Amino acid sequence: MLVLAALLIGCALITNQQWLDRHFLPSFIFPREWYVRLEVAFRFSMAIAGACLVRFASRIGHAASRAPSSVASVSVAALLALGVTEPLMRRMQLQPAGWLIADEEPLRRADARLGWMLVPDRAGHATLGGRALEYAIDRSGYRVHDMQHPVDPSRPAVIFVGESVMFGEGLAWDESVAGLVAARLGTAAAVLAVHGFGTDQAYMRLETELPRFEHPVALVSLFTTTLFGRNLDHRRPYLGRGLVWHAAVPEWRFQSLARLIVPYHGDAVIDEGVETTREVLRATARLARERGAVPLVLVPQFGAEYEAQRTLRRQIVDESGVPFVFVEMDPSWRLPWDRHPDARAARAMADAIVARLKAGD
Repeated sequence: MLVLAALLIGCALITNQQWLDRHFLPSFIFPREWYVRLEVAFRFSMAIAGACLVRFASRIGHAASRAPSSVASVSVAALLALGVTEPLMRRMQLQPAGWLIADEEPLRRADARLGWMLVPDRAGHATLGGRALEYAIDRSGYRVHDMQHPVDPSRPAVIFVGESVMFGEGLAWDESVAGLVAARLGTAAAVLAVHGFGTDQAYMRLETELPRFEHPVALVSLFTTTLFGRNLDHRRPYLGRGLVWHAAVPEWRFQSLARLIVPYHGDAVIDEGVETTREVLRATARLARERGAVPLVLVPQFGAEYEAQRTLRRQIVDESGVPFVFVEMDPSWRLPWDRHPDARAARAMADAIVARLKAGD
């Protein structure tokens, strides 16, 4: 009991904010101040629990020695509860973020290599924040202005890869980053982005699709530290070091739930993710240049970077040597019903992309 108390108090002291920022990655969903408050409360709770164990260790030990069978019964009951609950939890939605809700627009379908893809050749309709939106997906699975104007691979085009931010979640086509850039440059846009994709999934799709385009003008990919954690998720197909493809790694529902509640990552996992993501960005730029397209990484940032974010961004993007544009935006420029960029943020990102492409490398 005293050992457990010492462990709790020691953890409360060791897990300072610097340690927490290193091992609990920036979140796209939750503001950092929420994380900080929860972390402070958790550290305080550990310290209080440890102090209580020290204070009442003798009483707890005495009670356990008087009723050892009760302690054993409780332990067995807990193990049995875990065994019974696991099959029930398999009905819960604990898959990677790309699947979301089965009938949520734009619809997705399973894909053996990438994990999932958008359902092609359909127009999905959604009402978000009181607005009626159409997500038109052409026969190639690219988002387009409308179903009457599919992407023509023979035309010059700016290609966009990434996930829901690059797709334009919650925005009409004319408000999206791709739609705005296409209008301002007077060229076509090919949006290969798929909701929930990690950086490696976006690269794998690009590797397959890019040869179809005869005149790619530029290739715009996306990286943000708040989505870096997706690159460490091996519950979906992923690329490891050397860009080697790996199948999804299944795990128990309790593991998924624990990961959701306590999104801790060890140093080795983070360091490998940094190296692999940097490798993917370089490979993405290499594909673009081989086809005569200008590579550019969009790095959106809501509010000022804190130190852990800055360190990740420098390790991954700056050290990759790939051209990038860093766009710092007002933290309030988000859709009112979720954390995606709103039309103001999309304009700021599009302005930065257009300015960089016009200026050249």
